[in-house]
Amino acid sequence: MARTLIRGGTVVDGRGGEPAAADVAFEDGRIVEVGPGLDGDEAVDAAGMTVLPGLFDCHVHVTMDGPDLLRSLGQPFSYQFFRAAANLSATLDCGITTVRDAGGADLGVKTAVDDGLVEGPRMQIAITILSQTGGHNDQWVPSGCSLELVGGGHPGQPSPIVDGPEEMRRKVRELVRAGADVIKVCTSGGVLSPRDDPRHPHFRDDELLVCVTEAAAADRFVMAHAQATDGIKAAIRTGIRSVEHGIFLDDEAIAMMLERGTWLVPTLVAPHAVLEAAAGGARVPPESLRKAEEVVGHHADSFARAVAAGVRIAMGTDSGVGVHGTNLTELELMAKGGMAPLEVWRATTSSAAELMGLGDELGALEPGKRADVVLLAGDPTDLGDLKARIRGVWKDGARLR
Repeated sequence: MARTLIRGGTVVDGRGGEPAAADVAFEDGRIVEVGPGLDGDEAVDAAGMTVLPGLFDCHVHVTMDGPDLLRSLGQPFSYQFFRAAANLSATLDCGITTVRDAGGADLGVKTAVDDGLVEGPRMQIAITILSQTGGHNDQWVPSGCSLELVGGGHPGQPSPIVDGPEEMRRKVRELVRAGADVIKVCTSGGVLSPRDDPRHPHFRDDELLVCVTEAAAADRFVMAHAQATDGIKAAIRTGIRSVEHGIFLDDEAIAMMLERGTWLVPTLVAPHAVLEAAAGGARVPPESLRKAEEVVGHHADSFARAVAAGVRIAMGTDSGVGVHGTNLTELELMAKGGMAPLEVWRATTSSAAELMGLGDELGALEPGKRADVVLLAGDPTDLGDLKARIRGVWKDGARLR
């Protein structure tokens, strides 16, 4: 395979180092050299551009397309898979070459990407979001109907509802059998679920300990939808690797995260996306709209305090609640919350790779890493209008954008 050279750009290595003028050379899908004065068989002029590692989004839902429940219910069952293909393509347009799907995509979606049938970022998948009865992924509504939107909708998705340690043990094993790379569990209520409260903790420690133990036996991490303070603490206490959202953090929870090394995936853009969708005419249930309005301020404050304390942070958006392809808006919100631009890039590259267990292969511009590379017009410290500034995207050395 030809040796490709990206020449004359400003390299952001993904490790937090200062941007520096350098070339990046890759061959056979791997980075082989980074430095000045390199040569190659095919050269790309990156003058005036920033060269970044392929970006990550650690919290997406590629089979979902916004919070308008009635619209989703009016679509044929198989439509979600075609929608996923379009959403994966839109994500790749952002320079995001790796995602963690936090519920919805099944093994077929991931395999279609791996086999080249669908163009998109490489994926880790949770398949089904585990919820207690009456929890965040229990879509029972007062009419008596149950609207299985994120998991349990077909043979590739085990049912999401689990109560008690032994049910939890079996459910984790079912998910591993179905192809889950990561286990997702709801340790609190949420915004879009109809019959719970984001301030209430869900699952007891004995259930969560079984979840983590069974996942670890299969070499899987656990991620927790955790908005309530007590639900966040339960996730940390039982060894869950990442807290997703973290809306109601208090000082004790932050101290626990620091002690345990627990990751925060903030998804700051998610409640804003719900409000924007409603303003644009989406039929968001009134209770969900109320909850979104209530949590925005708490979410920003919790994130800022976590940043100031030094909590480990990886970028995630909850895209699927918001519009796929607008993922990079999250980076501006992270900067507003107190992260320096290079810290934001690190959270979106090497830190995200470490969270997902991919740090040996991805997340930095270093010899030996996979050749996932992004070209961005302009200054890397300017986080505005990022998607419009993407000029090139390579995944495993192949130029896709």
